[in-house]
Amino acid sequence: QISSLVRRAALTQNDNHFNYEKAHNFKVHTFRGPHWCEYCANFMWGLIAQGVRCSDCGLNVHKQCSKYVPNDCQPDLKRIKRVYCCDLTTLVKAHNTQRPMVVDSCIREIEARGLKSEGLYRVSGFTEHIEDVKMAFDRDGDKADISASIYPDINIIAGALKLYFRDLPIPVITYDTYSKFIEAAKISNPDERLEAIHEVLMLLPAAHYETLRYLMIHLKKVTLHEKENFMNAENLGIVFGPTLMRPPEDSTLATLNDMRYQKLIVQILIENEDVLF
Repeated sequence: QISSLVRRAALTQNDNHFNYEKAHNFKVHTFRGPHWCEYCANFMWGLIAQGVRCSDCGLNVHKQCSKYVPNDCQPDLKRIKRVYCCDLTTLVKAHNTQRPMVVDSCIREIEARGLKSEGLYRVSGFTEHIEDVKMAFDRDGDKADISASIYPDINIIAGALKLYFRDLPIPVITYDTYSKFIEAAKISNPDERLEAIHEVLMLLPAAHYETLRYLMIHLKKVTLHEKENFMNAENLGIVFGPTLMRPPEDSTLATLNDMRYQKLIVQILIENEDVLF
């Protein structure tokens, strides 16, 4: 509980500028005209591939210097071409928000008009309409209009939110923590299992942790309307397990073997969100 409180304090103390750590996304680059390394300030020699450039913030350094540059990338919105399929930390740093604005917008809309919708998150909306929402976010960012006048079917908005999570290059529950979560889910003693899950949560990057926390608070609200929407924590676990976590190696067998644990992890996160986050 203590580490959770410390984490939350760290996340909220700096609301205007979210200091989530992000590594640079360096790619080999050929510079036209003379260029100096922005890390060591020495000249970049050669005619081609003289150094590397961060494709998220534009920092130019020698290839050997790139190993020593701190994880202080501040992505530039002009370089971030889309919202979907963009690394979660990169997106929130570029927009200077606590969580991806897609998550905020969709959840706001669903809580305003969809909490009692039967089969919420289980019933799918029309694929082409979901693609429309995706394109609207990619094009207009947080100004995308997803109101009832344009998308009366709330399942389209729910589908767009699930698609955002599925499209992430690194899932909300990261590849690095995946096996630790699965191991924690296998613990039979409920208290020990909860403790183990809490410990793994602390290993998530800040932007991933915050997004997961916010989503679980929302899904808990969904379960409070179970009489109308027929969606309890277990049902939501079945839907969101494979959406929020994927095994690092793309093996169908691993995915099938882990499905019940993926479901269980999400179910536990929803039922215990007040304790775990």
